[in-house]
Amino acid sequence: MNGSSRRDRVLAFVLVGFVGAMVAATYASVPLYRLFCQVTGFGGTTQVSKAAPTDIPADARDRLVTVQFDGNVNSQLPWSFEPAQREVTVKVGEQTLAFYRAKNLSDKPIIGTAAFNVSPPIAGAYFDKIACFCFTEQTLQPGETVEMPVSFFIDPEVVKDREMDNVTITLSYTFYRAKDGAGAEQVSAAPRKASTN
Repeated sequence: MNGSSRRDRVLAFVLVGFVGAMVAATYASVPLYRLFCQVTGFGGTTQVSKAAPTDIPADARDRLVTVQFDGNVNSQLPWSFEPAQREVTVKVGEQTLAFYRAKNLSDKPIIGTAAFNVSPPIAGAYFDKIACFCFTEQTLQPGETVEMPVSFFIDPEVVKDREMDNVTITLSYTFYRAKDGAGAEQVSAAPRKASTN
């Protein structure tokens, strides 16, 4: 085997390895980016906690934060969706429960899934959800109206961030039709109040 043929094989092997690494990086980038956003709150990604804090520092106990609510629906989903309340003022560290109202305007069961963020984006690092309808897909029967809860608190660490002084946080959701329509006959396990108004 001459040197030129050997170099060609090594080059081909390196190029195939490079392409393979790029494909692997492409598949890994979405979960890694999602993890980065969840840890840092980047881009308004909220945090997830099991419970609100029980020991709130003295300098945070009287801090109030206004949270506004926004609801949107993708044009491919025949639902109406809006917050049941436009805003609340909460104490830092205090668990709060808010509701959104959704109605299936079609004559078929439809599964929806909610994307969410908070603004300003820096607030994502301090906005902790305990429970949320957005954690699972939601199934609405024809004409069904439901109230979907979100339980959250504002992390007491917010008082150390001067950029968050006197900032109003907006929690925004957009509902989309779920890609997988299988299981539309099953009712979601997420707690909610239903009616057929």
